[in-house]
Amino acid sequence: MSDSHAAPKGRTSDAGKSGERRTGPLTFYRQVVAELRKVVWPTREQLSTYFFVVLAFVLVMITIVSLLDLGLGKLVFAVFTGADDV
Repeated sequence: MSDSHAAPKGRTSDAGKSGERRTGPLTFYRQVVAELRKVVWPTREQLSTYFFVVLAFVLVMITIVSLLDLGLGKLVFAVFTGADDV
């Protein structure tokens, strides 16, 4: 065990602090524009590559989920109805 005193846990509210003001709409807009200028935007080639990779991944996932749904649906139907010709 340690002899140090632990600080109480929990969040303190910023609303009670005096001297701090909220950011105005104009300052907020300027800060947003400044942050967007820092963003490294993808090139057209990168964007098309990302698009096709995501499209292929989504199609594979749709196929997997569809096959699982079909298989489990037939299994449940066979179990609860006792049908052999499903």
